[in-house]
Parts: sequence; C-alpha cells; structure tokens
Amino acid sequence: MPDFLHVRGDAVLLSVKLQPRASANEIGEALGSELRVRVTAPPVDSAANEALVRLLADTLGCPRNRVELVRGGTSRHKQILLSGFSADEVRRKLARAAESESSGPRAR
Repeated sequence: MPDFLHVRGDAVLLSVKLQPRASANEIGEALGSELRVRVTAPPVDSAANEALVRLLADTLGCPRNRVELVRGGTSRHKQILLSGFSADEVRRKLARAAESESSGPRAR
C-alpha cells in the first residue's frame, strides 16, 4: 500500500500535497508520503479546498459528502477522509486517473 494511504476503520485517510493555481485539475504522482494533486482554483476563500474535494469525488465516482477535508484547511499539506472505500479501491482509482492524465496530450 502506498505511504499516502492509511486505513481508518471503514474509511481511508489520504495525505495530499495540493498545488493551487495549476494549469489543470489533475491527480499527480506520489511524493514520499503524500500524493500531489493540482487544481486550477486559487487558495482564496477555500476555493482550492473545494476544487480538491470535487476532483477527488469525481475521480472516485462518489458523492462529495464521502470526501472530507479533516486536516490542513490553510496548508498545502492536507489529509482527506474517504468514507466507505477500501484502500485498494482508492489506490486503483487514483492510479488510473494519474495514468490517464500523464498519457493524455497536454497543451502548453
């Protein structure tokens, strides 16, 4: 299991390093014990946090209420509680998203 995922009962705790104001919303690569995630929203009025929750919910195919920011509201280092998932299921879906984004064409 990757270092950025930890099982917490019937949920999974995901450690994220968030990069706001990126050129695209995307799931990136693992950076040690964190997963890099990029969002286009600025880090103002929780816009980047909301974009992170929306991106993760879309990636995991679940309602937004199953994705909860539990630590790091004002930091780039965040912990997200993903309710009702197994660690393996989260790992597979995040890996699939990271692969599809890294293999797709990128406009510069």
